[in-house]
Amino acid sequence: MGWMRKVELFKQNLAVEPDVQHFIRLSLSAIGELGGNPFTASLALLEVGRRLRSAGAGAGYPLPVSLELHGLDVRIRCDTGHDITLAKLREDPSPGQIEQVSRTLQKSTEISDPAFLLRRNQEMARYLDETRARTERELAELQASLDARQQELHETLRQAETDPLTGLCNRRAFDMRLEMAFRRAIRQRGEPLSLLLFDLDHFKEVNDQYGHQYGDAYLNKMAQAMLSVIRQDVDGAFRFGGDEFAMLLVADHVTACDKARQVLRSMAGKVSVGIASIYPDTPATLTLEDYVRQADDALYQAKRAGRGRVICCPQNQLGCISECVIKATAT
Repeated sequence: MGWMRKVELFKQNLAVEPDVQHFIRLSLSAIGELGGNPFTASLALLEVGRRLRSAGAGAGYPLPVSLELHGLDVRIRCDTGHDITLAKLREDPSPGQIEQVSRTLQKSTEISDPAFLLRRNQEMARYLDETRARTERELAELQASLDARQQELHETLRQAETDPLTGLCNRRAFDMRLEMAFRRAIRQRGEPLSLLLFDLDHFKEVNDQYGHQYGDAYLNKMAQAMLSVIRQDVDGAFRFGGDEFAMLLVADHVTACDKARQVLRSMAGKVSVGIASIYPDTPATLTLEDYVRQADDALYQAKRAGRGRVICCPQNQLGCISECVIKATAT
């Protein structure tokens, strides 16, 4: 029952153009040996050659192809998925005839010409070099694209966390940075943290008297005063909106008070500041809400006491609150 039989007659890698031509000649010879019509097959092989070259045969890539017998059909199959029928045999060849043809074909593929083998090796080396160069180029383009997308994402996140007027971080960024810094300070116990809340004194009157343009310039002056006293990669400066600002300092209350005093002087003493600090002996039961409330209460006390001053509430080892008041002085 020839229609049930499937036999691979021979297989060859078509790395260079002579391999393609050699495979076509052997296929045509095999069809004649098996009793097929070589003339009809030669027409089909013209199309086969075109399709194999289109798939990469003869370009240096070792494209594997095989000549197979499926029942009475002689077919070509390659790893790219092509399956082409070349001829249909009139009679079912005997197993001995098939074995003889296959052995002859396999022997014919064992090319020993040194010049031909050298050329094949050179073509394959060229193909590998081109493939490596193309792969490196594609990887470089992919990396550049990823870097660009990452930069776009970073810029989008930065814009989402930036106050458009002053360039300071906004309330959203403050909430995230504060929570992370607070948890780290409470957990590590060896790193101080100070939260400074600022309120521009009588800003509404300044804005109403001199106009919004002057008011915007005044807000930017406050932002620059804050940026001038912080470490960009360690601390943070924020604007909540309106005339409310904040700073996060990885520092104790002494340093925080000094930074606040510098801002106060830059703004001619027209700022109220409240500070709360965390130390190694701060109770681990302190919550983020209580910590913010300490700074907010200190800011309220500064405003109630006459504005233009800093009130700092560091927690001492006894767990009670001590207050220090700092007023702006002319320089």
